[in-house]
Amino acid sequence: MDFWTTFWAILWYALLGFAFVASLMALFAVIADLVRDHELSGWWKALWVLFLVFVPFLTVFVYLVARGRGMAERGARSAQRDRDATEGYIRQVAGTSPSDEIAKARTLLDAGTITQPEFDQIKTNALAGRS
Repeated sequence: MDFWTTFWAILWYALLGFAFVASLMALFAVIADLVRDHELSGWWKALWVLFLVFVPFLTVFVYLVARGRGMAERGARSAQRDRDATEGYIRQVAGTSPSDEIAKARTLLDAGTITQPEFDQIKTNALAGRS
């Protein structure tokens, strides 16, 4: 074999590998969206999955055209719920209110551990909602 034949064969296989991985990602994105959609009945989900098994490429394209906008909205809502849950957990674990932070800083100031300007900075940050 000469160089160009080998080169184009390698390029062709790389393209096929990319297309295969991309199709798997699209397939799993559709399946994840089907699971995430609470408005769609179980029978419709089963029908979509049945078509995904027997005609995967066509079904993915049809799904993206028919339900693509809702897919993006469900993804955004899911991301927002995850973000809210994470922030709530962080607030719960941190568990300090601005008044708690100021009281702790006052204790440190009275003990001589921090100076008055440091206390003022902590107080300003606590009232502004920063840590």
